[in-house]
This record gives sequence, structure tokens and C-alpha cells, in this order.
Amino acid sequence: MEYFAHPTAIIDEGCSIGLGTKIWHFSHIMIGAIIGEKCNIGQNVVVSPEVVLGNNVKVQNNVSLYTGVICEDDVFLGPSCVFTNVTNPRSAIIRKDQYAQTRVGHGASIGANATIVCGHDIGKFAFIGAGSVVTKTIKDYALVVGNPAKQIGFMSEFGHRLHFNENGIAICPESSHQYKLENEKVTRIK
Repeated sequence: MEYFAHPTAIIDEGCSIGLGTKIWHFSHIMIGAIIGEKCNIGQNVVVSPEVVLGNNVKVQNNVSLYTGVICEDDVFLGPSCVFTNVTNPRSAIIRKDQYAQTRVGHGASIGANATIVCGHDIGKFAFIGAGSVVTKTIKDYALVVGNPAKQIGFMSEFGHRLHFNENGIAICPESSHQYKLENEKVTRIK
């Protein structure tokens, strides 16, 4: 195999798993799931049909990824975070034809025990605080916390809070990357 799967993991036929990916104890990768290269799937994770994980996605223990979730490259999913895929579930009513898509942008991080309500995309390099409940689309580089999640600032690609000067410029202390804040939108300029 080109990937590692712990003997207790269940890997359904008909899924795609990239080179160098590791799948740990008691996880279930279901038919039609697509997992990129060099991903790490923690213990007790479920990856449902048609879920797409890019390259180098880190999925911590006890995460539920339901149909409709797409994670781009370098996404971090903290322990026990969960994604929904139906906005109005009822046990007695089948709504498989109403699954809503949620896209998690390149480099985004979602904290432990966060809940992402379906149909709301997470921008690239966004940072969702632990325990947050996301009920709307999140901007690129946004830092959000709480229930419901509210934006309290912006984060760098290295995970540092950005502090903008009077000209709307911030510098990441770890990388020296420069960011510009204009019309409540952040872009990396250097």
C-alpha cells in the first residue's frame, strides 16, 4: 500500500487515498471518499462518501466529516470538531438529496469541539477558535470565536494574530510576511 492504515481502521473499497497518508485506530473511510497525499487521519474519525480532503490535511481524533465537506490543502481539523450536512434534520424524514456543501479553504484551522453548520464556507487561512459554532461564511484570514462564531480579528498564514497599523499593514512576527487590510478584506502583499 502507498498509505498506512492501522489494522482497526475500516477502509471501504472505492475510496481514494494518497501517497504517505496515515489512518489511525478505529477510523472509517467510506466509499467515494477522496483523501490526498500526506494526510493524517486520527483515531475514531469518520470520512463519509464524497468527502474530499486535499494534501497534508491533519484530522485529529473523533472528527466527523460528512458528505458535502471539501477541505483544501494544509487544513487542520482539531479534536472532536464536527461538520453537519443538513440544516433541518429529522430522524423520520430522509433528506439525503438536500446535503449542503461546506468548503474549508487552504491552510484554515478549526479548533477542538467546533461545529461547522453546513453551507457556510471557511476562507483560506481562517482560524476557528475551539468550541465555536460557525453559522455563516467565514472570510479569508479571519479569526472567529464563540457561539455563534463572531470575528474578532485576523490571523497570518503562520497562525499569529495580525495587528494592523494606521495604513492597514500588518507584519507576521514569525515569517515577516506583510498583509494589507482594505475594506475588511485581508490579502498577503509580501
